[in-house]
Amino acid sequence: MRKFLTAIFASLLLMFSCKGGKTPAGGGDVVPDSDSVVADTVPADTMEQLISATPMPKAADELFDDFFFNFAANRKLQRSRIVFPLPVVNAGKTDYIQKKDWQTEHFFMRQGYYTLIFDDMKQMSLVKDTTVSHVVVEKVFFAKKTVKQYVFDRINGLWTMRKIVYKPLYENTNASFLKFYQRFASDAEFQLASLNNPVVYVGPDPNDDFSTVESEITPEMWPEVASEMPSDLIYNIIYGQTYTESDRKVFVIRGISNGMEVDMVFERKNGKWLLTRLTA
Repeated sequence: MRKFLTAIFASLLLMFSCKGGKTPAGGGDVVPDSDSVVADTVPADTMEQLISATPMPKAADELFDDFFFNFAANRKLQRSRIVFPLPVVNAGKTDYIQKKDWQTEHFFMRQGYYTLIFDDMKQMSLVKDTTVSHVVVEKVFFAKKTVKQYVFDRINGLWTMRKIVYKPLYENTNASFLKFYQRFASDAEFQLASLNNPVVYVGPDPNDDFSTVESEITPEMWPEVASEMPSDLIYNIIYGQTYTESDRKVFVIRGISNGMEVDMVFERKNGKWLLTRLTA
């Protein structure tokens, strides 16, 4: 059992091993190294080049993810799918970014993975819902206690970015969970204390490539298999799901081009968030 647990956490480590760097100013953010998990990698750059060199098919506008990966990688497409002057709302004040001042925002493309938050597994189906016409991409800065929201709408069949909104973290609909998550991801002792006993693990069967197995991770096992998690900056994409102050959150870590995904289910029991289930 420990063999395949170690394997999946090793995969997580590969996702998060490249940290540091800065994202652009203007459209992006100048972020200190401590606030960023973005790093240039050869595979990511190669993928961006391939996407940029290939015209986006019309069908890509049907699913937001298909559009968004092209939008994040293709500078020319990105500038054509932003409504300029672009409103930027911060603390009740609205400024505007002119087209000539926009700098390409690559979002999470160069870190090789992204994160998502859902209230339950059912909400995850919205990712593949072709009727979705309003999406918000959130960039969560824990050190600054700020969430930057990129607002997209599909109008006449075409996705466009229409606004950027800055909000304090405490106003976010997932504020309670995000506060817990940041500590869970950065404090080893707190993480250990926030494990259900046991944590249910579902993952690939090491003896059968086509099967999965279910087992348990006890707190005593955790230090041997636990891996680094993003704790300074994470993303979330709201595909229309309505969040509530529920006692369950599903935190998804999804690889961009490697097919890896880890789903972590957290439940609030007696006012305390606990990791109860991990699926790989």
